[in-house]
Amino acid sequence: MCGIVGYIGNRQASEIIVKGLERLEYRGYDSAGIALMNGRLDIKKGKGKVETLRNKLEADPSEGDTGIGHTRWATHGAPNDINSHPHVSQSGNIALVHNGIIENYNSLKKELKNKGRTFHTDTDTEVIAQLIEEVYEDGEAVSFEKAVRLALKQVVGTYGLAILHIDEPDRIIVARKGSPLLLGIGDGEMFIASDASPIVGHTNKVVYLDDGEMAIVTKEGYEVKTIEDVSLTKKVHELAMSLDEIEKGGYPHFMLKEIFEQPSAVADCLRGRLNVENSSVQLGGLTDIMDRLEGAERLIIAACGTSWHSGLVGEYLFEHLAKLPVEVEYASEFRYREPLISEDDVMLVISQSGETADTLAALRTAKERGALALGICNVVGSTIARDTDAGVYTHAGPEIGVASTKAFTTQVAVLTMMAILLGQKRNMIDGEYAARLIRELNGIPKKIEKILDHSESIKNMAELFTYAPNFLYLGRTYNFPVALEGALKLKEISYIHAEGYPAAEMKHGPIALIDKMMPVVVIAATDHTNDKMISNIEEVKARGGRIIAITGEDNSEVIDLAEFNCPIPETEDCLSPLLTAIPLQLLSYYIAVNRGCDVDQPRNLAKSVTVE
Repeated sequence: MCGIVGYIGNRQASEIIVKGLERLEYRGYDSAGIALMNGRLDIKKGKGKVETLRNKLEADPSEGDTGIGHTRWATHGAPNDINSHPHVSQSGNIALVHNGIIENYNSLKKELKNKGRTFHTDTDTEVIAQLIEEVYEDGEAVSFEKAVRLALKQVVGTYGLAILHIDEPDRIIVARKGSPLLLGIGDGEMFIASDASPIVGHTNKVVYLDDGEMAIVTKEGYEVKTIEDVSLTKKVHELAMSLDEIEKGGYPHFMLKEIFEQPSAVADCLRGRLNVENSSVQLGGLTDIMDRLEGAERLIIAACGTSWHSGLVGEYLFEHLAKLPVEVEYASEFRYREPLISEDDVMLVISQSGETADTLAALRTAKERGALALGICNVVGSTIARDTDAGVYTHAGPEIGVASTKAFTTQVAVLTMMAILLGQKRNMIDGEYAARLIRELNGIPKKIEKILDHSESIKNMAELFTYAPNFLYLGRTYNFPVALEGALKLKEISYIHAEGYPAAEMKHGPIALIDKMMPVVVIAATDHTNDKMISNIEEVKARGGRIIAITGEDNSEVIDLAEFNCPIPETEDCLSPLLTAIPLQLLSYYIAVNRGCDVDQPRNLAKSVTVE
């Protein structure tokens, strides 16, 4: 969840690191800090966002051409000055930053205390710094590099680490297990980061570290080894990311920018994959495993948060179009319930970042039991992209806002293409229907644009509900997951309690909450359930609830019943989530802005969840 940046070269490291931390702040923003090497370890850190750290450095500048920095999402210990990173060893000679969780830190801490070491923080990270120094000073290790290696062998948990030692000012040691780290290769300089955003503009050449690997980084280059001290040759990747993609581009918030990027994001996702003329779908990432996918007895989808909601849409799509049984699992629960998996199953994991810890754990569980492992993710070179047997990128472009928007729609677009393709391969979908779906899917970006053209009306409506204490979201079939997603968006960024339900389930409890103070968002955009949704709307109105309808622009029955309407263009029922999600994103955004909330960095959340 935390963000790590490091630099070693011939330039002043401070501004490079702080700017990088600002780009990584979506990963955590409880506190921030930096350690620079300038004949001593010069550390500045404290509670608050990176802007607070920048102000400290402007008031009291620090110099040095080697350094590491960190922006934190708290796991162990409150977000305060003492618990912020970097953390140091007892002598002050070692400083390090850490992303992850050390599960055996309590036992290690007790052991180190018994040896006379004093601790000053509540974090698990301080234990690593003290442990490395203990190993280094007891004479067992002949080098600092070996001390790091021996110490990490005692650690149980996950980590991405960048480590400095006062006696070795010309190197940074980094290590990875479960938390992402990459190296950026410059001209006489090297960069270290949790993801690519901090190094865009400096270099486009990167090396991704895998679990169980460490690197010794100098100005001249790097050496990658396993924790067992086996030297490795790593592939150098070329980044396609640009600076424009990770800046606001004139929008007040990244979230609003990313909502309005969805026409182009979905178009990019579809580009080169849909052939309208011959009514076909081509997903090159699945070609080599298509025979096994066609013969699968069951598809298991595992994901978390917004990606779990897109997986629920996928369940409807695959069962409708490909007649393939599907189970959708919370990745965080999957491996702990002794799941029954066979070699005839296919596991599909979904993650925007490709680094979600729980999703990776579910993936590895399925692979251990012989299932075919597929992935849908956005970040090229991410762990999911490397560890799955095959998969499909969403090509959504960088998503900086913590609340996912274009990740959801592009994931649903990929799932739709996969379901159509598999339905055709399994002869479960007739040619005319497939051709109609492909034509309609190809036109979805234009229909999203049409919805966004009416954002001002949603903004005006949001003013009326800014201080509503609760919201209820109702949907059926394909749009039940959209109801869940709409409620999640409102919770995440406005801190309003909101719940999503299948519309028919309202009668089994939630209806007790409905009164004139309860806004009810009804997603009535599927023809085959329209009559049932109308009945549900009548039930809400009879109890004084205020209806906000997301419905087709020609659905006069629903429009006449609702107090407020967000009309969307007509489309095929199974494609409707690609449209119905858009007004819900806008509604959540404008309500949160009206309430004065930090839309891009909501409290207690972080973008890339790399801890369990």
